[in-house]
Amino acid sequence: MAEFTLFQNGERVTEPLTEGDLGARLADPGMADWLDLPAPDPALIDRIGEALGLHELAVEDAGDERQRPKLDRYDSHLFLTVHRVVLDEQDDLLVSELAVFVTPHALVTVHKDTNLHPTDVARRWAAAGRERGIAYLLYALLDAVVDSHFDAAQALEDEVEELEDLLFAEPAQLHTVQRRSLRLRKNLLRLSRVAAPMREVLLGLMHRDIGLIDERLMPYYQDVYDHVLRVTEWVEGMRELASGVRETQLALQGNRLNVVMKKVTSWAAIIAVPTAITSYFGQNLPYPGYGDHAGLIGSYVAILGSSVVLYLLFRRRGWL
Repeated sequence: MAEFTLFQNGERVTEPLTEGDLGARLADPGMADWLDLPAPDPALIDRIGEALGLHELAVEDAGDERQRPKLDRYDSHLFLTVHRVVLDEQDDLLVSELAVFVTPHALVTVHKDTNLHPTDVARRWAAAGRERGIAYLLYALLDAVVDSHFDAAQALEDEVEELEDLLFAEPAQLHTVQRRSLRLRKNLLRLSRVAAPMREVLLGLMHRDIGLIDERLMPYYQDVYDHVLRVTEWVEGMRELASGVRETQLALQGNRLNVVMKKVTSWAAIIAVPTAITSYFGQNLPYPGYGDHAGLIGSYVAILGSSVVLYLLFRRRGWL
């Protein structure tokens, strides 16, 4: 027996039902039903599709987890694909696909993510009253999906701020910044791919030709649409900040490399002068002070004096 959860007018149906009874209840136009199918059997989806008269292309898309957020309109129902997101313990963005069938008296959700719990959405539906119907249930479901986008965006913004602090931390943590910034950019790209198309989905649902949303519910869907716009703009802004973090990191690496090269060059110059002096005095040729203690003292003075002068000069210029 496949696993499923059935709600009628916001209340969960706890009595045991066979798949045949389930199809009969969903086909009853006198009840508002929500059927949630976590990790369902494809055969069960086909039977539900037959009971509700769902289009075969929509049924096929419900079993395929490679759909982009979209809204398809058929003669007797609507088919939506949306994505909820969550950050795991490793701060990787996990995306789970949710297929939604919408008929005038029933809503069917199909997903393979068993962590999606419909109870909270059903509670909002029950509290709204029976007269709100399937349209309000769909609003509550979409609002929960967009809220997951919003929560993920908030967490990613915190990550951006932490990376900005790490850039100028001492000692430098460039390797950590590089690893986390690459993961951040990947998460932002994933979030952008599932959040941005939601604008088209909401606009399609609010179109008057659809006939799903009445004037009382229009402000609710408009509120979800505003949240979608905010998340989309938020993500685009963070993607620019993430690119700025990467560019700043490269600039800091270049600056640190220049500082290292200055120090290496300065010390090489300091070492080169004494080497030149000792090499000169080490020749088997007469030179000023050759064979005399004064020549030895003079070489020492030249070595120490030139080294100190070069050190002070480089130090003054900030190379050391």
